[in-house]
Amino acid sequence: MSDLRQIAFYGKGGIGKSTTSQNTLAALAEMGQKILIVGCDPKADSTRLILHSKAQDTILSLAADAGSVEDLELDDVMKVGYRDIRCVESGGPEPGVGCAGRGVITSINFLEEEGAYDGVDYVSYDVLGDVVCGGFAMPIRENKAQEIYIVMSGEMMAMYAANNISKGILKYANSGGVRLGGLVCNERQTDKEYELAESLAKKLGTTLIHFVPRDNIVQHAELRRMTVLEYAPDSKQAGEYRELAQKVHANKGNGTIPTPITMDELEDLLMEHGIMKQVDESQVGKSAAELAA
Repeated sequence: MSDLRQIAFYGKGGIGKSTTSQNTLAALAEMGQKILIVGCDPKADSTRLILHSKAQDTILSLAADAGSVEDLELDDVMKVGYRDIRCVESGGPEPGVGCAGRGVITSINFLEEEGAYDGVDYVSYDVLGDVVCGGFAMPIRENKAQEIYIVMSGEMMAMYAANNISKGILKYANSGGVRLGGLVCNERQTDKEYELAESLAKKLGTTLIHFVPRDNIVQHAELRRMTVLEYAPDSKQAGEYRELAQKVHANKGNGTIPTPITMDELEDLLMEHGIMKQVDESQVGKSAAELAA
């Protein structure tokens, strides 16, 4: 159990976090690592590419049907997919009702008690977007996830989310062993994206683990509910995910306590790279006619 690496993928909603995590984990499995994925997103889509299915039955929904979590067996909730990757979805409440974090911790406790973590090299938690409510910080707060990888892009809100998540990690870094493993930039082909990702990583006191180029093959694979590793194993994109997996694997013990920045510093960073234009403050609030004069 001591060699077990508990990692988590966080990032802004819609950034391609689940896609990035599943492809990376498929590549780790290809390297001979034994993997357990614990989906912590109420959408329950953290395992669909591994299982080739729309959405896996969740622990919470199965427990509701059975009466309680105690009435479940491990085989009820755990499915085995591509390259023997074990897959579980914790699930969550109906939108607008209750805290999904409860489901996450209930699920983790159940899995530990039932031996789901036995003989595993990596447990990966895939956590909903950039929501920083206590519930989604659960894998960090409960000292489960030790290594956090933030998926981001050169877009301002993705960088804002990455900075916010870093604040969450910092909050629990001293009471537990959680560390920021690094940033993964999922290319959106915005201006100076690589430079921005590198600069943000430096500001946060971490590294840009990998820059994943944009490629339509990812969408083609997703439509077939497959990872790129399985759909097109010889493609350049599959090679990118293998490289990312190797970097994560080699990153053991290299995590850092992040140094989040202020919103002003983030805007300064964007301005430095010419993404946001400097504003002449003397012109602010003037009408078009006044400016023309």
